[in-house]
Order: sequence, then C-alpha cells, then structure tokens
Amino acid sequence: MTYTPPSSFTTRPTLTGTFGMSASTHWLATATAQAVLERGGNAFDASVAAAFVLHVVEPHLNGPGGDLVGIFQTADAVTPTVLMGQGPAPAAATIEHYRAEGLELVPGAGGLAAAVPGAVDAWLLLLRDHGTWELTDVLAYAIGYARDGHPLVAGAAATIARVAELFRDDWTTSADLWLPDGEVPAAGQIVRNPAYADVLDALVHASCAVRDDGPVGRAARIDAARTQWRTGIVAHEASAFLAQPHRHSGGRMHAAVITAEDFAAFEARYEAPVMREFRGHTIAKAGAWTQGPALLQTLAMLEPLDDDLLDPSQEAGAHTILEAQKLAYADRDAWYGDADVDLDALLADDYVAERRALIGESASAEFRPGSLGGRAPFRPPLRTSYDAPAVGTGEPTVAKTGETRGDTCHLDVIDRWGNIVSATPSGGWLQSSPTIPSLGFCLGTRLQMTWLEPGHASSLVPGRRPRTTLTPALVLRGGVPAFAIGSPGGDQQDQWQLLALLRIIVGGYTPQQAIDAPALHTSALPESFWPRTWTPAGAVVENRLGDDVIAGLERRGHVVTRAGDWALGRVSAAGRDAGGVLWAAANPRGMQGYAAGR
Repeated sequence: MTYTPPSSFTTRPTLTGTFGMSASTHWLATATAQAVLERGGNAFDASVAAAFVLHVVEPHLNGPGGDLVGIFQTADAVTPTVLMGQGPAPAAATIEHYRAEGLELVPGAGGLAAAVPGAVDAWLLLLRDHGTWELTDVLAYAIGYARDGHPLVAGAAATIARVAELFRDDWTTSADLWLPDGEVPAAGQIVRNPAYADVLDALVHASCAVRDDGPVGRAARIDAARTQWRTGIVAHEASAFLAQPHRHSGGRMHAAVITAEDFAAFEARYEAPVMREFRGHTIAKAGAWTQGPALLQTLAMLEPLDDDLLDPSQEAGAHTILEAQKLAYADRDAWYGDADVDLDALLADDYVAERRALIGESASAEFRPGSLGGRAPFRPPLRTSYDAPAVGTGEPTVAKTGETRGDTCHLDVIDRWGNIVSATPSGGWLQSSPTIPSLGFCLGTRLQMTWLEPGHASSLVPGRRPRTTLTPALVLRGGVPAFAIGSPGGDQQDQWQLLALLRIIVGGYTPQQAIDAPALHTSALPESFWPRTWTPAGAVVENRLGDDVIAGLERRGHVVTRAGDWALGRVSAAGRDAGGVLWAAANPRGMQGYAAGR
C-alpha cells in the first residue's frame, strides 16, 4: 500500500516568504518575534523577546519560574547547538527528606516540586552570545503587556477556574493576582501583572548600570542582568516565601527546600545535540536529560519499514507507530536521566533491530524496556489510574483527559540570514505553586519527573537535573537546517512531532497539511507528571482518524480513547525549502497558535 495522500483541506496556508518567519503557541508572541525581525533584529533577538511575552500571555503554560530547552543553529555554524535551561534539584532536595515528609512521589504542585528556575538565565545567555539588541529593547514588549495588560486567553481563564477554590482557600497570594475582585476572569478580560513588570524593569536597570559601549559592554550589561536574576530579589523572595508550609498536590502541607544559594549556583549553558539520520534528513535533539532521543529511537525502528507502516492515517501504520513508541518510551523510563546514559547503545543498529522485532500484529499491554550490556533496566512503579494517590478537593494539578495537556509553550523563528531557533519553554505555571506576591509569578514543578527510588538516572538527587519532557528539534538536509519544529504536550511532545515528521518527510505533506492532519498518541507509558499513572495498551486518537482505522486499532487490542475532532497536537514549525524560500506553519487547535512572516 502507498502513503495516504494529504487532504486538500487545511485550516490555513503554509506561509512562505524570503524575509523572516515566526511561529508560536500564542499570536502575541508570534507578532512580537516578527516585529523584532522587521526592526532589524535577528532570530535570536526575536526568540528572546517572544519568549518573555509568552511568560506574560500564557501564564498557565509557562512562566519565569520555569525551564527551557532550545536548539538552534547560527547562519555560519556547521552543526546545531542545544540551549540548556533546565535547572537542577536544590541542594536539600534529597530522597530521605521527601520520604520523611510521608511522600512516595514528588508532588505535582507546591514548592517541594520546584527545580531551580532555568528559563530566564538561558534566554539571557542566548541573547548575549547570538543576539544583537540591548536588553531594554528586547524586554520592552513583555514589560508593556505585563504593566499595561493583555486580553486573557480562554485556556488561561479555564485553568484559573479549575483552581479557583484552591486559590481562595489556600494559595491566597495566587487569588490576589488571578482572581480580581474574587472572581474568575473571563476570556478576553484585560489582566495585568505589575509585579512581574517590576522584576523585568530591575533586570533592565541592572544592565544599564554598565556604561561601556560596544559588543563587550553589551555582553557585560546582559551578564549584569543575569547576576541580578540569580542573586537579587527573585532568589531571596522566592526562597523565603516558599519556605512557609503550603498545600501541595494530595492536600498535605509542606515547606519548600529551595534556597537563594540554589539560585546563585545555577548557570545556563550550551550542549552538543544528539543526531540521527532518517530518510535523507538529520534529526537533532537534546540529550538523554530530555526525552528527545526517544524520538530518534522511534525513527530508527521505523526507517526500514514500508511507507504504509509509517502512515498514521492507516490502521497498520497507526498500530506500528504506537508500538514503536511504546518500546522507545519504555527505554526512556528505564535508562534516561541526567547521568551517564549509553545513547550509542540505545541507538545502535543491532539494538534497534532487536526492539523493532518486538512489534507484533497486536497491541502490547506490557512495559518492555531493553537490557544494555547485561544490565537490568530500571522499572518504575507502574500505577494505573485506579492505583493513583487520591486527589484532594481543589487539586492544583490541572486535570487531564484525552485533550491536550496545558503545560508548555513553543516557538520557532528563522531569519533572512539563515539563523534558526526551536525552543520549548515551560514550567512555572500559575497552578504550580503559590504566587510570590513581590514577583508576580510562582516556581515550577519539574522535580515531579524524578523518582523517590534511589539508584536510577532519574532518581531525585541534589544538583541533578530532572529528566524533562521538553524536546524541540531541528531537521537538517545535506547538513543545512531545513526546519525547526516542536510542540507542547508533556509526554506527547515527540509523539506529535513524529506524526508531522513522517508526513512531511515520507508522505510529502506540506507543513500545514502535516500539522492539521489527524493525530494520535500512546498513553501506555508511565507519565512524567504526578500522579505518574499509565494505561496499558492505551491509545488516544482524534475522531478524524476515522471509524474504520479506530475500529481496527481496537481489534488489535489497543484501549482507545476518542479525544474529539481537533484535540491532539500543538506542533509549529518554521524553515527554508531547497530553493531558499522561507516558510512557517502553526497549530490551529485551540485557536491560539499562529505563524507570521513575509
């Protein structure tokens, strides 16, 4: 059989041009990035300006107290670079302490789940080294939206409504910010965050204290802002405020362990990517401290198969893709983490072939990680939804069904000079922990992705980064960047990217056709988010996949959840075609993501 041809219907065109392209999960961030390009900034200036706007306009999806993974390539470079903005566990975040608090899992909300915030320092590092603008100009957009206001998106309003009781009863500082006059704000209502505007102003003021002209002075000004972030009011106010006991997921009261010294000790940095060939393209990802290499494992399993088995719109293809992903994600949960992970072995052809041979005609309901070098794989506690910890009234972790989990943003930018950025900021959601009143934001909950069982690469260890779900990608053709791509979605980020990659590279879809096409993903994996359940043989699909395909998956043993017609996937992308034309495409689901360019 051949690959299913793309539908002639798309929700919007793939944008094309020659000047510059931007795409993100919120139209104001996309417009900001494009405005910077129009004023002569490069892709790095544009990305950083848009990212700080995302902190303001998508507060339910990311915040300055969160984290970041980026991947980029400058116009004069020969290989991509990873931007590492994932902070580690605080020095006092030990398994012994959390067990002594009566916990079996790191909570999904509250200060005990906070890693050291990494996003802001990472964005400033990128701006210093590869941008051209001064910090005051880059931050002006976000400061304006925070101080003067912006229309609240429907998703943020819905999130605030879900946690309103918690805010009123327990997290009263969050109620002060997000429940004006004690009521849930309506979608479209103008909301302001003057405290966060003041934080950004303080960064600008710190930078302006450096008077040297020229590139050296510019770099010193940005470094002064980085120092202010790590050692100034943010570090001291956040750590002091969260040291007071407050409600965590499950309903218990705990104090955080993060300190000002933890803030001061962290600096973002650059890393080499992990890359693998697939059908004439090179896919570049961050390392095994993210889930990114699982996409490379999946592509390696799929590459030699017939094209119809790589087609998610056909029953056999959808089944094969789901089964390959189960195997790759079992390896993720068995081996990945901020440790010495043998990715060469996990991506080796003979090991991949062994894993591929496990794909049968029926859906597996087992957790099947592979063994490496005679070592037994780690097997995390497998809890179904029936085994999960009881959720208290007003549980601060946003409920999750088959629909998109709201927890992350994404942006892609390419400029006329050939600089390209793909970045996925997340964490520090307004529902993560109580708002720090003097700052206007809260800290994130990335430590919930660690285990309280010792001896594993993803165990909770002071100073170690949690294995994150954030996983942007760059795709190269002939060693030259072809496009940047990524998606929000927690454990689904690479699963939804995989569908787009297969449809673009194998199926010949345009980027917008690939993004619009029906999506699916496996839920047969231990989720990275509290309460860390899994659904053996679980699969979540959009209804548009079709009754025949869905019925076929059920006959094969998949436990299928129908999520609705337009519910899964939030992919965006931007790139350059073989003729040099720039393009961008964005997800229509939720009516929030947009692309722009010319």
